[in-house]
Amino acid sequence: MNSNFYKIVVIFTIFFSSAINAQQKTGKYIKASIGYGISVPYDEVDISGSGFYVQGEYVITMSKWFSARPYAGIIITSEDKNENQQNLLNYKVTSKALLLGGKARICAPIPYFAPYLETGLGISAGAFETITPSTNSNKNGIIMHIPLSIGLALGKKHKIDFGFTYYYHPSVKQFSGATALGISFPLND
Repeated sequence: MNSNFYKIVVIFTIFFSSAINAQQKTGKYIKASIGYGISVPYDEVDISGSGFYVQGEYVITMSKWFSARPYAGIIITSEDKNENQQNLLNYKVTSKALLLGGKARICAPIPYFAPYLETGLGISAGAFETITPSTNSNKNGIIMHIPLSIGLALGKKHKIDFGFTYYYHPSVKQFSGATALGISFPLND
């Protein structure tokens, strides 16, 4: 066998031995996230709402690259008032809701800097207002949402993550979301 074969074997061995650190060890964790919340209509209109976002997750890590995540969170946004929206004074997009559901995370096997993707299904309980030139929706109560998150798990044990989280609310033609920073705490050592 030639030396290129051995080089390839060594490279794959090094890569896969370090790749086992995609998420924390298998087990259970609590993840807390906080961030800047937004509400945006499905329409192509320059209006939005902004505010506060907080979420907690019970993380069940089944393997180094896959975990299940039941979650509960709160998003509170109010209409933005700025110069760009002067000609859209009667329009607004707001959310004031409790978010409950479950999602799954797939995490790339890269040490210290692991990208991830999450999706699932949940419900939102609260008040939603989407008033645009083509949408007039004002709902209070419980509606379905679809969560979608992309981000990076950071650090030696990936206990910190930075991500963009979105909750699509089809029945009110808006999505709520956040730019959030999270930290994980192990429940079993």
